Amino acid sequence: MDGHPQAVRLPPAGSRPRRRWLRRLLWLPVWFVLVTLLQVVPLRWIDPPTSAFMLARHIEGIGEDGFRLRHEWRDWEEISPQLPIALVAAEDQKFPTHRGFDLDAIDRALEHNARGGRIRGGSTISQQVAKNLYLWKGGGYFRKALEAWYTLLIELTWPKRRILEVYANIAEFGDGIYGAEAAAQAFFGKPASALTPAEAARLAAVLPNPRRYSAASPGPYVQGRARWIQGQVRQLGGPAYLEQPPDR
Repeated sequence: MDGHPQAVRLPPAGSRPRRRWLRRLLWLPVWFVLVTLLQVVPLRWIDPPTSAFMLARHIEGIGEDGFRLRHEWRDWEEISPQLPIALVAAEDQKFPTHRGFDLDAIDRALEHNARGGRIRGGSTISQQVAKNLYLWKGGGYFRKALEAWYTLLIELTWPKRRILEVYANIAEFGDGIYGAEAAAQAFFGKPASALTPAEAARLAAVLPNPRRYSAASPGPYVQGRARWIQGQVRQLGGPAYLEQPPDR
């Protein structure tokens, strides 16, 4: 020992900023989870005033003569029970039992699309809620990954009835016409609570392309699909089908 203090070795000056950035990057997944949870969980109880799709259409409609976005929220009890079962019969018959994803439907859609012809999707109602509420139109792996994540959060934190209630209130049933109440008033001149089985089936029938098909003046495709939906509703057992699984 020579009595001289040993020199303290400091890390290279450039390594400290790199460590800070590394720590920030490691925190990114945590912040992502927290932010998306804050987006999803409160809507179990709070009715969303709008959706990503509605906002996008509102922006598109700026400058369009005569365009007016129509949307009025209605609680589950204020919507005819014929509409939720028609939506399930038309879009996602395994809705009460799946956990956000219908793998059989996805496989069938992939097989169909591989053969060519009109592209068919395999999305569940839960996936459509995630997409319409939080995301944007279009494809791509990044958007599909976000859709899957939001779908998972919705299924984990919302009851099934809430998912279907939100879907009935944010689905587009005509150009700029969103939700059951606006659609019922625009097409049938009545509140959503008074929709008949035939009217509910017509609304569900236009969902593949609500800007092309009309529930008010249905063509052969909508008429045929509406009849098919009514037949499926009867096979499922009517609105009681949605009461069978226990609500989480």
